[in-house]
Amino acid sequence: MALLQKLPQVPDTLRGRTVGRSFQAVFLLALATVLLLGTFGLRLFQLQVVDGDRNRQLADTNRIRLVPKRPARGTILDRNGKILAGSRLSHTVSVWPIALPRHQWPMVIDRLAEVLSVPPAEIQSRLEQAGYESIESITIARGISPAQATALAEYTNELPGVRLEAEAVRNYPNGDLAAHVIGYTGELTDEQLKARREQGYRLGDVVGQMGAEAAFESTLHGAWGGQQVEVDSSGRIISILGDKPATAGRDVQLTIDLDVQRAAEAALGTRKGAIVAMDPRNGAILAMASWPTYDPNIFTARISEAQWQQLQGVDKPFLNRSLQAFPPASTFKVVTAAAAIESGQYPPNTVLSTSAYVQVGGIRFGEWNRAGFGPLGFTGALAQSANTFFYQVGMRIGGPTLIEMTRRFGFGRKTGIEIGAEESAGLVPDDAWKRETLDTPWVPGDTINMSIGQGFMRATPLQVANMFTIVANGGYRVTPHLLKDNEAHRNWKESVELSNATLDVLQRGLRQAVASGTARVLDVSHLPPVAGKTGTAEAPPGPSHAWFGGYAPLDNPEIVVVAFAENSGGGGGGVAAPMALQVLEAYFGYEREAAE
Repeated sequence: MALLQKLPQVPDTLRGRTVGRSFQAVFLLALATVLLLGTFGLRLFQLQVVDGDRNRQLADTNRIRLVPKRPARGTILDRNGKILAGSRLSHTVSVWPIALPRHQWPMVIDRLAEVLSVPPAEIQSRLEQAGYESIESITIARGISPAQATALAEYTNELPGVRLEAEAVRNYPNGDLAAHVIGYTGELTDEQLKARREQGYRLGDVVGQMGAEAAFESTLHGAWGGQQVEVDSSGRIISILGDKPATAGRDVQLTIDLDVQRAAEAALGTRKGAIVAMDPRNGAILAMASWPTYDPNIFTARISEAQWQQLQGVDKPFLNRSLQAFPPASTFKVVTAAAAIESGQYPPNTVLSTSAYVQVGGIRFGEWNRAGFGPLGFTGALAQSANTFFYQVGMRIGGPTLIEMTRRFGFGRKTGIEIGAEESAGLVPDDAWKRETLDTPWVPGDTINMSIGQGFMRATPLQVANMFTIVANGGYRVTPHLLKDNEAHRNWKESVELSNATLDVLQRGLRQAVASGTARVLDVSHLPPVAGKTGTAEAPPGPSHAWFGGYAPLDNPEIVVVAFAENSGGGGGGVAAPMALQVLEAYFGYEREAAE
């Protein structure tokens, strides 16, 4: 007790300072703890509440991935089941946007662009369009070369988020054969994607861009499927969590006969023009050839700028000339003859004198042989293609009567064929059109020119073929069609309301043109009797166009063929008729090489 009393006493003032300092230390420690916990709390709130959905998605996509399955595109077949368009396996490159943070993509994009030889901005645009947080793969390139596939495999470590996969791409086993009928496929443009997104299409999807591929897109495309898979940190699949099979597109069978199509293209050769073959009984298109042409296989991979410019060149290989309008020339005399007889002003047995020219209003409208053919009836005038006969007929019946019959034959409007998006309606001129377009009235010279298929009159080879079907099948317009199972088109027919007498004159006149007139090249013993009509259209400032249209067999027609040679400089009998002959030989099974 004494020892305790000897300890020095702490002054009261010093004792107060020590207690105060201890309190401050505790307070500061508590404040620091509160601030630290508050920071953690705020961050936790940010992660779990504010960014919760996104972070849960990122966590899931570190191990769960949606792998879309593209549907197999349906096959396009000819009428006999031969493949016109199918599929083959190829390599496809895609990227997985969410696999990397946004700031890491530029380096990957640059390397990928270098391997694929595509602009980096193009890949960047695809990523931005899909969104950097998209969990779906975005296709960047299709049909890459083996060398590119090897390079991608070698640079795997430098290309995280990039996948090299096997995919079915379109294949056209016959190359450019029937290219304008079949068309081609290509990736959706931005505008097409906007229009079709609600139909289930997605970025990078492939659709038909022309021809049957476009016309029957909804049938051929199918529906996407997909797999939800669990992957490890390297992106390797560990397990499949769910699977929705893709629905393959359905096959489409066309009316095209591959052998007849091949013969039509061989007959056309490298001559600019078109050939159409169709069944006059129901409008089924057996062949539709156009030259220049293109190989649709080039679109299964990225095409070069040089290739694209060539396709857009002056020869216009994309253009289906079967569906483009030209002056129909003397093939149109079928309509003029029908209009004359049906008008009641010319009985079927009419005979008119022909001469070197007909003069109207001080203008001479000449005969093609510059001499005339003497007296001719309708059948003889069709056989010899006598211009001056039809000039007289046209002047007497007048423009309105001729125009009305022209429209009854289906000219001036689209035929209704399924690839009509590429089809011209042609032109049936009249007074109203001329006043609106040229600010001048219709005059007799316009009727004279129209009576022989010249002047302002324009028709497509398909429309001209449809004209010949009316004569061949006894007076009915049919709808040209490409889909073999198109019941509506196959069974539709409409009477043009021609009398039996008119049909008889037309049929006899077209037969006489082959037997003894301008189309004698088709009067051959190895084919059934053929009927037809030639035409030679002036096309200033270029050379003339050559036409032929006809059908066989004479008594029970099965096929109509129209051949058109654009700016050939030759006549219908010398240029177009021999082309049609080759098509008819193929259809009726005559083997020219074996016979020779």
